[in-house]
Amino acid sequence: MDLYQHFRKEEHRFIDQVFEWKRLVETQYCPKLTDFLDPREQEIIRSIIGHHDDVHVSFFGGSPFVERKRALLYPNYFQPEQEDFRLTLFSVRYPTKFFTIEHRQVLGALMALGVKREKFGDILIQDETVQFVVAEEISPFVRMHLAAIGKATVTLQEEPLSNILLIEEQWDEDTLTVSSLRLDVILAQCFRLSRQSVQTLIENGLAKVNWKIVEQAHFECREGDVLSLRGYGRCKLQSIDGKTKKEKWRITVGKAK
Repeated sequence: MDLYQHFRKEEHRFIDQVFEWKRLVETQYCPKLTDFLDPREQEIIRSIIGHHDDVHVSFFGGSPFVERKRALLYPNYFQPEQEDFRLTLFSVRYPTKFFTIEHRQVLGALMALGVKREKFGDILIQDETVQFVVAEEISPFVRMHLAAIGKATVTLQEEPLSNILLIEEQWDEDTLTVSSLRLDVILAQCFRLSRQSVQTLIENGLAKVNWKIVEQAHFECREGDVLSLRGYGRCKLQSIDGKTKKEKWRITVGKAK
């Protein structure tokens, strides 16, 4: 199918899954709710479903600013409501005087319970407030078993989604000149690091492209890719603006503040 040529090979399996979801909606004439999807997966679904006459899609993860969202594919007759996305928002109660909780600690605590990453959404932290969103179907399990995050003893309080922290990510835009579109080259330029040190970090599994770990320094980046390097932050390849007279690439990147 010509559609596949527009995507990387490693994305083909997910594309097949989207077509299967679409087929289920068409044949069973009822909505299909997915697990949490990262922004790249959401983009793929949009491109496949598009403005299809028989199957539509909506996304929601708790607020307009979250990254990870569940998708709801549905037929013409269906009018999606917020409740159809089956989300639970938890606030973490812990002794703030003695402990600080970080994003990686919340992620690690949930994964240690055996909760799959696709079953929970964004982890939101602002000052001493810590929240996270989970799929409604696993919320009783999480509430019962999550008793500690890091070294802090915690309890969970379910909140209405209207109480979710509204944290909008900001980007600083910059124009760079790079010798190639390789992952190591762009990350080195973006974070002002040596290419050799970036290559080591990539090989150790500390780099991601579109929320997926990439361990090949020679991985070629494309326009729209979101790149991250653990401990340094992330950037987005917003546009590839052509080549200079010296045959180098001029690119525009946004760096997360």
